[in-house]
This record gives sequence, structure tokens and C-alpha cells, in this order.
Amino acid sequence: MLYIIGLGLSDERDITVKGLEAVRSCERVYLEAYTSILMVDKPRLEAFYGKPVTVAHRETVESDSDEILRDADSVNVAFLVVGDPYGATTHTDLVLRARERNIPVTTIHNASIMNAVGATGLQLYNFGQTVSIVFFTDSWRPDSFYERVAENAALGLHTLCLLDIKVREQSIENLMRGRPVYEPPRYMSVSLAAEQLIEVEASRQGNVCGADALAVGVARVGSDDQLIRAGTLRQLAAHDFGAPLHSLVLVGHRLHLLEAEILRTHAIDLDSLNRTLKDKYKLE
Repeated sequence: MLYIIGLGLSDERDITVKGLEAVRSCERVYLEAYTSILMVDKPRLEAFYGKPVTVAHRETVESDSDEILRDADSVNVAFLVVGDPYGATTHTDLVLRARERNIPVTTIHNASIMNAVGATGLQLYNFGQTVSIVFFTDSWRPDSFYERVAENAALGLHTLCLLDIKVREQSIENLMRGRPVYEPPRYMSVSLAAEQLIEVEASRQGNVCGADALAVGVARVGSDDQLIRAGTLRQLAAHDFGAPLHSLVLVGHRLHLLEAEILRTHAIDLDSLNRTLKDKYKLE
């Protein structure tokens, strides 16, 4: 049996009882370590699960899935995913490969940022398409997400922006020389995402994500020190949200009165937020 198990958002205790029972029944346990991270290290997971854990990097999952699936038709194997198992298409591909080999698959779900973003007070059924914001470089400043944000905005819907994570990235020099040397991990902050959104708006000029656009930044959702702050993108760009992981929500114009009340409790500057709610959303 291949178990695909969601771990939730914060630490080793977020796994479900069903998930923990499955892990403890497994001969091998793999931890997917490139689409997201937990806020605890591998030894803490191993101590809690009572099992050794093998970290599975992107190249392992995408190019060497045979090792993960080895003997899974006769022994139990666990593939652990931070959040919910199907937050990334890679995991669907692993399930398809298992089924091609007639390996039974059981999925055990958990919370992910896709539903936990409701902690902002924004109602989940008022969200549109989710987009990803990646790190800009000097020569690559992708803005293909802008059309999705604009479509959401036209319908008055909120947009959840998932922020880039760089793990086991190689410099161009090391990549060209074939040296297995990796750069330190990088996790995009709300402030950097806000800066990039403002830059894209200046280029596209569709009045979608400019400096005065209302947004909500979230950090470490599900943890004891979870942080939620609401304000303009300009304000979020200047605000320190602390340690990762971060996400950002662009607020749609169909904002409900109750949503606005919750946002006020998270305001970076309450007077400024009230002016924005009155002028742009006609809410007082």
C-alpha cells in the first residue's frame, strides 16, 4: 500500500490520528521537501512517528519514483506532504505511477493554506483562482499570473497568492559544472511579494494590484505565532512578517461587511484601512 499523507501546516502534532497510524504501519517513510515545509526539523518528526524519515527532494519524486514505489505492492510505504497531499500536481503523478503498477493507494487528507486562509476572515467561497508569485531575477520577471488576478478582480473575488520557495537550487556556475552544490533555501516574504505585485501593476496598468490595493498578508498559518495583517500593498511591503512561510491575499471588491469587520482586527493602520473600506468598498 502507498499512503499519501497530509501533515497539516505547522508541526509534528498536526498529522491526523489516521495518518499517524498509517505512518507507524509503514516499512519506509518519505517526506516531500520542496513544495512546502513544516516548522520543525526531521528529527522531531522521527521522534514523534517512531520511524526513520527519508527526505524526498524534487528530483527523487519526479525522476526516481521507482525507489519510492519499490515493493509497495507487498509492504506499506508512506509519502508525507506538508499541508494536503493534492496541493501540488507532482503528487497526483505519483499516484498515477503507483496505479500503473497495480499498487493500492490510500490518501489521508489534512489542512492546507488553501482552506486555512479562512483564518483571515475572508470567506472561502469568495475566492477565485489561486496564483503563484515567483522570485524575480535580473533577467526574468514573470507576470503571467496577472491575467488570473485580473479575472478574479473583474468578478469581485479574492485572490490567494502562494509565494515562492527555493530549496536545493543551484547557481548557474555549479549547474554548468555539474557540481552538486546547492544555494541556501529562500522563502518569499509578504513584503517582497507586495513589491513585485506593485512593479507588475506599474507595467500592466490594469488597476489590479497597485500600491493602494487592499491585501492581507499571512505568516506561519496554523502555528502558535501565526500572524495576519491587513493593509494596502504599500503597507504590506513595509511590514515585517517574520519567519516563513508566508502567503498573500488580494481582496476583491465584493467584500462582505462581516469580512471587513474581521479585517479591521488585523489592520496595520486602522484609520487607513477604514478609509480604504469607505472609498473603495463603500463599507463603513
